[in-house]
Amino acid sequence: MMKTWQAGKRLLPMTAALGLILAGCGREDLSVLRPQGPAAESSFDLMKLSITIMIVVLLIVFSIAAYVLVRFRRKPDQREMPEQVEGSFKLEVLWTVIPLILVVVLAVPTVKAVFAAGNDHSNDKNAIKVKVTGHQYWWEFQYTDYGVTTAQDLVIPAGKDIAFELSTKDVLHSFWVPSLSGKMDTNPDGTTNRFSFSAPNEGVYRGKCAELCGPSHGFMEFKVKSVSEAEFEKWVNSMKSPAVLPEDPALAEKFKSQCLTCHAMGDMPDMSSAPNLTGIGSRESVAGILLNDDTGVDGAPVLENLKTWLHDTQGVKPGNKMPDPKKDMNLSDEEIDGIAEFLAGYTLD
Repeated sequence: MMKTWQAGKRLLPMTAALGLILAGCGREDLSVLRPQGPAAESSFDLMKLSITIMIVVLLIVFSIAAYVLVRFRRKPDQREMPEQVEGSFKLEVLWTVIPLILVVVLAVPTVKAVFAAGNDHSNDKNAIKVKVTGHQYWWEFQYTDYGVTTAQDLVIPAGKDIAFELSTKDVLHSFWVPSLSGKMDTNPDGTTNRFSFSAPNEGVYRGKCAELCGPSHGFMEFKVKSVSEAEFEKWVNSMKSPAVLPEDPALAEKFKSQCLTCHAMGDMPDMSSAPNLTGIGSRESVAGILLNDDTGVDGAPVLENLKTWLHDTQGVKPGNKMPDPKKDMNLSDEEIDGIAEFLAGYTLD
């Protein structure tokens, strides 16, 4: 028993220190504690308010408890029963009214923020309308006013309200960009959810699916790229450019017959059964989870990521719906590498 207690005394400070170290880990673009937009800042303000109220209550309660322990502790020569105060009307009123006041103080801004988060800006002429569709395990983004459909990278102009309309093609998903806004579900019962957010600053923000949706739920990521209005317009025009194919005629034919039956590119009609491939070489990631980084610090070059994905789709994202390029499409390793090189070079202006 003594050895167990001694071991516990050693483990306790180590566990506490490890907890503090891990609490400091994380990414700036994936943290609700580093809000980068009005919606996220509103949620963060509510967190700070509720934590402040809890700290104040704890300080008061512990201060009263400490005072009572010191002031009314039994003295060595005390034998009589101390005065009993149960049923005190004043105390009953006091500890009933104070919690009610605290609840009201927290409830008013909470209700205000909740209703503000539900603003969809769908009738705002200046807002960018985006239809978001969840798939296992990728995100589709359709810009209804621009006739553009893309996947995985949500490109938005900085400072503008983005009016979202969310749905799903299969199971329940939850659209979440921690540093920009709260979560919103995509319901399989046909219900369409609407909300909005904006990103005042240019940059890249990481998004997640916040609802368990299958074996690769944790890999269902996307990126929000906030750019200037000029860059956004340039991106829209590039997305509408005519589709291109590999220069090698044999590889181009394979690509058309095996890949473009599900995927779309450029000005081709979008099938919506697989991610749009337009400008995939310019995206932040491959398959949403393999980060593109030529320096190798936070990922790998896009060509390497494409080869990793195409050679082992189930290894990267277990349970995904894409046919295996080698087993199901009968593509050779050379053809797979050729398609990866073509897609890596397929960038937008």
